[in-house]
Amino acid sequence: MPVSDPNKLMTKADKLTKLSLTRWSADWRNATLLYEEAASLFRVAKKNEKAKEAFEKASKGQEMLSSPWDAAKHMESAAALAKELGNWNEVTDFYRRASELYMECGRPQPASDALAKAARALEDAMPEAAVQMYNDASAILEEDGKEQMAFDLYRAATSVYVKLEKYSDAASSLLQLGLAADKCSATNSQCKAYLGAIIVYLYAHDFKQAEKCYNDCSQVDAFLRSDQNRCARKLLSAYTEGDVEEIKRVVQSSTVSNLDHVVIKLARKLPTGDVSALKTDAGKEEEEPLDENDLT
Repeated sequence: MPVSDPNKLMTKADKLTKLSLTRWSADWRNATLLYEEAASLFRVAKKNEKAKEAFEKASKGQEMLSSPWDAAKHMESAAALAKELGNWNEVTDFYRRASELYMECGRPQPASDALAKAARALEDAMPEAAVQMYNDASAILEEDGKEQMAFDLYRAATSVYVKLEKYSDAASSLLQLGLAADKCSATNSQCKAYLGAIIVYLYAHDFKQAEKCYNDCSQVDAFLRSDQNRCARKLLSAYTEGDVEEIKRVVQSSTVSNLDHVVIKLARKLPTGDVSALKTDAGKEEEEPLDENDLT
């Protein structure tokens, strides 16, 4: 039996969807079957551009047939082919559309997964778009009460922010991870995320923000009693003392070695910048300023 010509299948399908004097309504059911068959044949033949177009049309067909699940699946196939072709804007659009279609079916987890796939595909080519996708994917899971499933997405977002040298955003991403962990009582992940955020601020040489972050996180009882808290306290104390050797010693500890890889890499480079200035500032703060009344 001869293999069908996918180009002819596409032409036939297109005709079924166009209205004319003799065709008053589109035959989406048969057209969609033809688009699906053509898409598979093009993909096998490694004709990615044509396969992508066929899957896009098959997706539209399933939408017209009120089958958003199948429409989403075809849209993901089109997105994967767009990735192969390096069409990054289409990767963004197709995966986002797939996510919307999954949400129409009331399926938040595949909707989040579609955005995460887009983010991973875009990390090198469009990191800003990638990080937005990771954050949107996390938001869908959190709204569905599946915070634990968002942990890896927050970690991935943190990693991209660090590559972009957006350290404040990286720290915020870790703090969001800590908050998500708090909601599902994942204490260890929560404490590691908080220490990670403090380290990121120190790497960015923002001691004041690191200190504020430590004080805020220490309001959480689980963190206050943790090894990560003790490690953070030692680290901040070493900074205040301007003790470079102690900073280097603390970042080699097992507590730091158990953090996420991206945070460990930053920690091992501490201290960045001149910490002796912090010691001078701390000394000035300890000195009691003279009151004018003392001079009279």
